[in-house]
Amino acid sequence: MSRMITAAAAQLGPVEREEGRASVVGRLIEMLRAAHARGARLVVFPELALTTFFPRWHITDKEELDGFYEKEMPSNETQPLFDVARDLGVGFNLGYAEQFIDEAGNRRRFNTSILVDRQGEIVGKYRKVHLPGHYEYEPERPWQHLEKGYFEVGDLGFPVFRTMGGVMGMCICNDRRWPETWRVMGLKGVELVTLGYNTPVGNSVAVESPHLRMFHNHMSMQAGAYQNGTWVVGTAKCGMEGGVDMMAGSCIVAPTGEIAALATTNEDEVIVADCDLERGRYIRETVFDFAQHRRIEHYGIIAEQTAAEAPPE
Repeated sequence: MSRMITAAAAQLGPVEREEGRASVVGRLIEMLRAAHARGARLVVFPELALTTFFPRWHITDKEELDGFYEKEMPSNETQPLFDVARDLGVGFNLGYAEQFIDEAGNRRRFNTSILVDRQGEIVGKYRKVHLPGHYEYEPERPWQHLEKGYFEVGDLGFPVFRTMGGVMGMCICNDRRWPETWRVMGLKGVELVTLGYNTPVGNSVAVESPHLRMFHNHMSMQAGAYQNGTWVVGTAKCGMEGGVDMMAGSCIVAPTGEIAALATTNEDEVIVADCDLERGRYIRETVFDFAQHRRIEHYGIIAEQTAAEAPPE
């Protein structure tokens, strides 16, 4: 017996620094409608979808920096996306920069994504855990990667949510490279993971070919999908944005690790796949039957140690 959900990755082309939220939200709505017309009932938008990828700049003007963060969700600017999604009966995942003042009066900033159900209600939130990049301005870089300076490490862990007929989880960009991300959600029975990313085609501090970068992009999602028997919907913000070439390659990956749908442009593009949430069951009950085969008595080092330590010479 199948449990089918038709999912879409709504790849977003460049969002330049001067493009306003109303314009971006209009583009998202257009792709939401296109996905719905092709049968999709879940649409995944990229990381930091509402703005350009601002951590590539060292921004010293506090007011300008503040303008990249969302103080509420939905807001006046983003409410139309929620309204259209509710009217169409389509759920979605949206990545954005979150800012709020906590009870102690501290300003908190996170790289966040939310899961919205088909009634337009927020049913899940995730804050990026594996922040790449650096804290301070580094003049030797051709572009900056100040995620560590602009965001806190996520404080919600890797939650999953029972919604839209399945068990769904979220992660963001660099999280995809870390097997712990997938296994934590796998241990919670995840059946579909949404993943938005903003990834440069080139590595600013090492020599890597674009081909190798894209291989790593897809390999990490395919491995996470197979090793945990889950669907993955990975969505890029891509193209030449802010003078930096950003990776495309949005894809929908089956629990077998096979790519079921793949974007072919560096622009706004919608890809769709029928995702049977039962398809990963045989993987979770055979090769990766955690209850039968995991040996946690040998895994302690994973949670007790961060840096690698080689044996003494």
